[in-house]
Amino acid sequence: MLLVYAVQPLFRVQSYFFWFSQKERFTLRFIFFIFEKMKKKYTEEEERLARFAKSMGHPARIAILKFLASQQECFFGDIHDVLPIAKATVSQHLSLLKDSGLIQGEIFPPKVKYCINPENWELAKNMFEELMNNYKKRTIC
Repeated sequence: MLLVYAVQPLFRVQSYFFWFSQKERFTLRFIFFIFEKMKKKYTEEEERLARFAKSMGHPARIAILKFLASQQECFFGDIHDVLPIAKATVSQHLSLLKDSGLIQGEIFPPKVKYCINPENWELAKNMFEELMNNYKKRTIC
């Protein structure tokens, strides 16, 4: 019973602390202390790089990014007409790419204008270069 309460969020458990003996309260506090220590803490840069990597984690999104990067200007039209990807699929992938910040889009009914977001594109490029350049060649693994 004690562990059931321990895994609930801290604010809910604290309101039930008076139900427990002093020894049980000490045990709960110790468990919360251990859980806090076990949480992984990542830097903002690591989380942003992971979002960029996740947004590039599908061949359809790579195709969309390649297409938009090759355009001289923002693309004004339906990407599913240009790429061999279904309309619903394109919509989902564009949404994810937009959420990650790699592309930007504006709606001009009935069309949408899409562009590479230049600031985030450059940031992603630099972050991936830095990650890849940190590799130290080893003779033995």
